[in-house]
Amino acid sequence: MDEYRALVGQEVGVSDWVDVPQTKIDAFAEVTGDHQFIHVNPELAAQTPFGTTIAHGYLTLSLLSVMAYQAMPGIKGTRIGVNYGLNKVRFMAPVKSGSQVRGRFTIADVTQRPDGAWQTTVNVSVEIDGETKPALAAEWITLAFVG
Repeated sequence: MDEYRALVGQEVGVSDWVDVPQTKIDAFAEVTGDHQFIHVNPELAAQTPFGTTIAHGYLTLSLLSVMAYQAMPGIKGTRIGVNYGLNKVRFMAPVKSGSQVRGRFTIADVTQRPDGAWQTTVNVSVEIDGETKPALAAEWITLAFVG
């Protein structure tokens, strides 16, 4: 844990690019019931300032897990890791259908809780390939049960 805690304040990884095709957006709409036209209707979405369909913000947020598996260092001896929540999330730029995104992770804090779990707060930015503004920025909290 000393090695892991020494990473506080450091960028620890950048994920691979993750494709966000219309099929993924449509599947997310189906699962969540959010069929707003800007996500699922290319003809109507073309008439918006976005010019095309865009991913749901929560779809982009849900991709943090797969990105973290690629980019975040693990804690040795972890039996299970779980999401604990988010302190802050800002959706800063739309992810257009067909885009690629990736996560950039910086460990902000690591503390041991009274129940023995290790709580990690991570600042994450999700970049959009070819864009200057990130899709989102979040302060994400996870728990690791070690031993």
